[in-house]
Amino acid sequence: MFDKRCRAGVERSLRPVGTGLKRVGISADQLTVLGLLLSAACAVAIGNGWLFVGWCLLAASAVPDVLDGAVAKASGTSSPRGAFFDSVVDRVSDTLVLGGLAWYLASTHSAHSALLPLAILGASNLVSYERARAESLGFTARGGLMERAERMIAIGLGLLFSAILIPLLWLMLGLTILTAVQRFVMVWRQASATVPGRPSGDRLAARWSARRPSVGFGDGEGSRLRGQRSDSGSWRARRTSQSRPATWRRARTRP
Repeated sequence: MFDKRCRAGVERSLRPVGTGLKRVGISADQLTVLGLLLSAACAVAIGNGWLFVGWCLLAASAVPDVLDGAVAKASGTSSPRGAFFDSVVDRVSDTLVLGGLAWYLASTHSAHSALLPLAILGASNLVSYERARAESLGFTARGGLMERAERMIAIGLGLLFSAILIPLLWLMLGLTILTAVQRFVMVWRQASATVPGRPSGDRLAARWSARRPSVGFGDGEGSRLRGQRSDSGSWRARRTSQSRPATWRRARTRP
């Protein structure tokens, strides 16, 4: 939701900051690596039970994550390589933070509670994969109730108010799964609109082909099976012609 509605405005407002950082000599990749290091420190703090320190580090890691795009645009270094690097680092950062949460819950609550952050991690990776796969196919899969920015905000609230941490994680899990469903439906509708309708004759031919015994194998296996059937058929024809009397064959050939 934040990424779809607010990111463009935030990036425009941060362009002067990106220009200043570029003049100092800070690159977008350096900011991305800094955000990764802060996320790793946040995970260690959360795993050790230092929730307030973890919240401070989580908030600090969000700053370079927002500024790296502004610096890339200000320096004219925006590229697919940088976008790929940033996306991979975001996934690693999410894994570290949620892994630290799982470690903390396993140490202070129960092993079952530790599965909550891991379930959120799996659902969030599905959300990210849906967008990446959709964009590689030429579709759009942005938006949803629980994107990465909303997940980080919810985790920050849980770190500040530990009494509501587990209920917040359950809420995050439900909304993340709902976001995955929203994106799936979004891409499904776009893909369905681009599929042309096939004529009835093609549908009948495809249905007939689906009933053939060779369908369902690979190209080599299907060809091999068809060759065996043709060879056995010609062998039976030769055996039948040889077993018939010659006079019968001559009688059959007379006009």
